Amino acid sequence: MRLENKLFQGKTLAILSGGGDTPAINSSIESIRNRASLLGFRVYGILQGWKGLLGDGDIVDLTNQPYDGYYGGTALRSSRTNPFPSKKNRESRVPQVLGNLEKYKIDVLVTIGGDDTNGAAKRLFETEGIPVIGFPKTIDNDLRTRTIHYYDGKEIEAVLCPGFPSAARSMMEMTASLKSTAESHSRIIVLEVMGRDAGWLTGTPTFGGATLGLVPEFEITKERKEVFFETVREAYMHSRKKCLVIPVSEGIRWYDEKTGKVDVVYASSEVDEYGHPRFGGVSGVIASEISAKLGIEARAQISGYYARSGHCRHYDRKLTTTLADKVVDLLLREEYGQMPVMKKIVPHVELEEFNTTSIDMGSVGNKPLSEDYYDINRFSFTPAYADFLSKILEKPTFEEFRYDFPVVIP
Repeated sequence: MRLENKLFQGKTLAILSGGGDTPAINSSIESIRNRASLLGFRVYGILQGWKGLLGDGDIVDLTNQPYDGYYGGTALRSSRTNPFPSKKNRESRVPQVLGNLEKYKIDVLVTIGGDDTNGAAKRLFETEGIPVIGFPKTIDNDLRTRTIHYYDGKEIEAVLCPGFPSAARSMMEMTASLKSTAESHSRIIVLEVMGRDAGWLTGTPTFGGATLGLVPEFEITKERKEVFFETVREAYMHSRKKCLVIPVSEGIRWYDEKTGKVDVVYASSEVDEYGHPRFGGVSGVIASEISAKLGIEARAQISGYYARSGHCRHYDRKLTTTLADKVVDLLLREEYGQMPVMKKIVPHVELEEFNTTSIDMGSVGNKPLSEDYYDINRFSFTPAYADFLSKILEKPTFEEFRYDFPVVIP
């Protein structure tokens, strides 16, 4: 029987993005918008995350509008606004959110974000019955997606979030570039990488030539600090060109000789509406101590927002469209309170809807780097992690100045 109208003709779906930006958000928005439009939805964009549903609302119409999904970041912009009461803001702004959803006649809400943004959406679904679908997003790759990595006959619980593949490639390329200056001066470069609580992204410089690394999952106590310095000395002395790039997570818990405590290094004491302080500067501390302890010239380099910037890369583009296909399935079955995820870690060619599933947004949470991926004694990433990363970045590709000049003897 021929349908006169599309299934969801007359309905409105709205999309918002919250939290930190990634190179894959615009691709996610475009992919979701395109598929929702095919189903008959009018598609709105909510500006600045949850903030766009406060006050009088800040809404734009994305229906039948051109949209560049390859451009990084989010054209809808973002914020770390929390509609629920927090330490920074005691007022519940849920009534404002509900009022605007009704005023703009929004029937379904898709929230692109991490644990905070999607956690707030889940609460609205549970307490107010708002039809929501969460969409994963984070360069830290620590949003529990329950994606399985099959390696050497073993099932490892991994994570795969849009944004991480593009950030991973950027960090790989940045490390490969830094190697040339480290080599020129026989230096150690301590590269600070975003990662508040998880070291997924910190391992990606290994595909750019890094060997050692420090992750937040394992704190650097006074005893481990001494072992680390000795490991750095050995790695440096055994390196053919007498240089190292050592990636460290911004959230590293590092032993402070002055205070006698293990703690993170804060860039600011200010916290956002989800209670997160701003980290930054641990690379400078570690580089300084390496120089003082080992007598080897060391410098710090903070990658900062570089990992978040730039265009959506090849793998991310396919990942966002694949997960958007799963959103269609959830919309057709009106299965809300869910988030589309990949069932398993697969190479680019296998990013297809049949390899997706969905999980309850209430069971998302955060997932630290698996112990299968990091050798705590060697301060290095394992072959299992290299296999995980190879599915996303393929083989490591970094240039090297190959030379073996003969020594001149007078």
